[in-house]
Amino acid sequence: MVGFNKILIIGNVGTDPEMRYTPNGKPVTSFRIATSRAYTTPDGERHQETEWFTVVAWNQLAEQCNQYLSKGRKAFVEGRLSSRSWQGQDGQTRFRNEITANRVLFLDRGPGTQAGEGEGGGGAEGDQSGHVDAEDLPF
Repeated sequence: MVGFNKILIIGNVGTDPEMRYTPNGKPVTSFRIATSRAYTTPDGERHQETEWFTVVAWNQLAEQCNQYLSKGRKAFVEGRLSSRSWQGQDGQTRFRNEITANRVLFLDRGPGTQAGEGEGGGGAEGDQSGHVDAEDLPF
């Protein structure tokens, strides 16, 4: 049986992206993004929950995220959920779930961006200008 691993989130970037390079020279960028959910309890109390995700982007997408994202920006992330484990300095085994991004859309304009720059762009696939031709729509 074939599996399916896909996650889609929209949230606010919580840390400035950190870009580094693998020993083979491939760029990799990681950043944290928060999503929030508001709800009302049966007693009428309003609550808000925030979930934090670590996002990892590779290659050209890593460079775009590093260039256009910053703390406070709103972004859409599409990717797959990955789990990692490692030994901490204290000898304890640590676990982390992270999103390996294959597409990131920048949903707002950051300070200093020109018109159209960063709008809907920043994808690892397809037209990165954010323009969608009417013939490409599935309906």
